Amino acid sequence: MTGSKFDRRQILSGVAATGLAATLKVAAAEPASAESVAAKAGARVGLKLGSPEKFSFTLLEDRARERAGQPFEPAQPVAPALLDRIDYDAYQAIRFRPEATLMLDEDRAVPVQLFHLGKHSRDSVKVHLYQAGEAQEVLYSSALFDTPEGHPARELPPDVGFAGFRVMAPDLKTDWLAFLGASYFRTSGPFNQYGLSARGLAIDTGAPTPEEFPRFTDFWLESGDNDAHVFTVYAYLDSESVTGAYRITAKRNVDDHNIARIDMEIEAKLFARRDITRLGIAPFSSMYWYGETSRRQVVDWRPEIHDSDGLAIWTGSGERIWRPLNNPPRVMGNAFVDNDIRGFGLLQRDRDFVHYLDDSVFYERRASVWVEPITPFGEGEVHLLEIPTDDEIHDNIAAYWCPKAPFKAGESRRYVYRLRWLDDIPFPRALAKATATWTGIGGRPGHKRPEGVRKFVVDFQGSSFRGIGREDGVEIVVTPSRGTLSNAYCHPVVDQRERWRALFDLEATGTEPVDIRMFLRKDDRALTETWVFQYFPEA
Repeated sequence: MTGSKFDRRQILSGVAATGLAATLKVAAAEPASAESVAAKAGARVGLKLGSPEKFSFTLLEDRARERAGQPFEPAQPVAPALLDRIDYDAYQAIRFRPEATLMLDEDRAVPVQLFHLGKHSRDSVKVHLYQAGEAQEVLYSSALFDTPEGHPARELPPDVGFAGFRVMAPDLKTDWLAFLGASYFRTSGPFNQYGLSARGLAIDTGAPTPEEFPRFTDFWLESGDNDAHVFTVYAYLDSESVTGAYRITAKRNVDDHNIARIDMEIEAKLFARRDITRLGIAPFSSMYWYGETSRRQVVDWRPEIHDSDGLAIWTGSGERIWRPLNNPPRVMGNAFVDNDIRGFGLLQRDRDFVHYLDDSVFYERRASVWVEPITPFGEGEVHLLEIPTDDEIHDNIAAYWCPKAPFKAGESRRYVYRLRWLDDIPFPRALAKATATWTGIGGRPGHKRPEGVRKFVVDFQGSSFRGIGREDGVEIVVTPSRGTLSNAYCHPVVDQRERWRALFDLEATGTEPVDIRMFLRKDDRALTETWVFQYFPEA
């Protein structure tokens, strides 16, 4: 992603909310059962399976370890000229046949469908069904898809493979989990609306050298005895610098308000082929065009456009940090040093439809994603990469954990963490959250405004303010990396329950960004999380 814009439509076009999932036509035929991996499971729907082979996560680790000692062999696209003809519109004309849907549990509550290859999804992957120590590859067959007469997909050879897969809702009308492209995967989150993406691994993201994109080349989908609401996938990861064995277990729970929370437990065993300086663990890609903090960048009729509005961090020492995202004037990388971090993630805190007014893609419904290490991450940094963008089609935000120690050729590492796709992260009642950030011209209304001065306004909300009034000694603590502060104060917002506002002016010149830290306290007790912001005087 260094120095360029990442086009989400190229990688994720097949799973966009307005794409294949939204236009799927569900036939009345009953989906086929995959209660076992025997060939009879798909006999009446044209499903073809390869020969049974022994499989386990241990065997997958052995495979990754062995191949790490061998030269990397990049995948070659099958029939590239034909795939070039399957552009965005042609791709949308391909439909996976509902009656061919794979059912990976006895209650038929985990239906899986496969993605076809195309111009923007040209890397073929192998998909296997796994049960009781045995796995069989699902072989490509044109009978699995409905394609129009004369469509270029009808000319593809019989062994092209698939682009990825997705887990459907029981009624097959929408999907809630999709793996498509490189090591990307994402879920529809709490409000059934796709947004940011997670990745299996990132290498050299934001570094001066070109970024490397490891990819999942093989998947094993566990079927049979698992809980009806649990889906387990095993994946082999491969790239020039690393191999990996992944076990990803996803559980989707829907509450009485029809809000879904999806928890993933991810175990990754990595083997380095060559030295890696910037290793990205639990990486995300998201989009931030403009919002409350960047109103001068608004060119579209909608007030705000973003998949995520901030980076949240829970440090190893217990501090809670909120960093609003920027669409910066130039590529910016920031690192937050920590030891045994407790959690971090990209969040969409603003859930008010009126702030977006988009009733087609519903930015207020985009998922927040939170990382919780299960085994300690040790020393390292949370990296945040922000790239300038002039449109919403580009993923211009990346975040990940970067271990302090370089990953040396011949070494292996194991990471176990939880990904939580939710509406908002659990938050301690002892602290208030930063819920909105605005900037504007400095000074006071009705007076001549000073040049080169910027005003910052941050609202905090939470029960930590309960019973505290304007005269009870709440103070604002602001620390800029440079510049001159003035007019710093805070007060409860009139007629707003448990909501306080912090305001200050900052005078700074030049082109170097100013890093600002701010929180509210009473006596020696912090009442809020720490708000961190990067201000560009040149903008």
